[in-house]
Amino acid sequence: MSMVSSGNYAEVEKVLTEYPYIAELADHLRDQKMKVIENLDSYVSLTIKNVERLGGHAYLAKDKEEARKIAGDLVGDNKTVVFSKTNVAYEIGLREYLESKHNEVWETDLGEYLIQISKGWPTHIVAPALGMTREDAAKAVKKIDPSINENSTIEDVVAAVRKFLMSKYVKADVGITGANAVAADSGAIALVENEGNIRIDTVMPQTHISITGIDKIVPTLRDALDEVMVQSAYAGLFPPTYINVTAGPSSTADIELRRVSPATGPKNFHLILLDDGRMDASKDEGLKEALLCIKCGRCYFSCPIYRVLGKEWVSTKSPYNGPTGVMWNYITNKDPWPASYCVHSGGCKEVCPMRINIPEVIKYIKYLGSKSL
Repeated sequence: MSMVSSGNYAEVEKVLTEYPYIAELADHLRDQKMKVIENLDSYVSLTIKNVERLGGHAYLAKDKEEARKIAGDLVGDNKTVVFSKTNVAYEIGLREYLESKHNEVWETDLGEYLIQISKGWPTHIVAPALGMTREDAAKAVKKIDPSINENSTIEDVVAAVRKFLMSKYVKADVGITGANAVAADSGAIALVENEGNIRIDTVMPQTHISITGIDKIVPTLRDALDEVMVQSAYAGLFPPTYINVTAGPSSTADIELRRVSPATGPKNFHLILLDDGRMDASKDEGLKEALLCIKCGRCYFSCPIYRVLGKEWVSTKSPYNGPTGVMWNYITNKDPWPASYCVHSGGCKEVCPMRINIPEVIKYIKYLGSKSL
């Protein structure tokens, strides 16, 4: 895994040099996210109210089982479902659950699609197929396109996946996405991407379901847009090709300037907000800082343990890996064992755009783990 050892240091430093305002956005974003963490209950209520004000539907799921049931009831049976990359869907086992209800479910992010058809597990929170070589990818894609072989170029592999997924987009009943950020003041969600699959997933199917953690709530739409830019920049991919904002189902005001819904796009918009330990963490002084994480994945590359163990560090029950994965695996699974591997090099803290004291949080998790022995 050459990328694991080299990381994205050069790319991020280049971005921060060329766009110095990104660091300022990150500082402001930290302050705004902390406001939510300190008063999470009221921000959840405000978000739900504003989603429904726009004609959407919003739900608060206490745990994985409740979130799966809500999503399963919304999707139903025997549907075609297209997914964009969402860690929360992994967190609750949503794809497998929907497949058990006789739905045809496809990941549409290229990396996630490669993981799905090879029956693997994501290596990195932003680049799930980071551990796959070109030859590995070609071997996986050969299952859907016999013309692909180990000598195929990356361009050939991408073209084959594109052709396959386009055949699924046109018949999809439901599009499921995550959310990089949720604006409490407007009920809008913001998503960042480069491939264009999220745009298709959110507008072609007649039902769009967004599922994300309550930690993704920020006070305003401006903060939500800040978060997607900061996340993209610190992932080393800036400017992003696409930033998507969804605020309720499709609508139009072209006749007498009266806004009506639906229009050409989805008739239905649903936002499922997942707790799954986040609310408790917000009230725990030792854990609450972890909720600031924007899932940029930069800390992975700074960590000597991740560079050695990779995705094997955290069990396949959790999509969260690397230093931030230690925190999130504890929040969502109450599993302290990954913390025992941490050597507290401190690099994760140095590169975190939200300035989370990750080593200190992990130290606290070690303490909690020792109490449970």
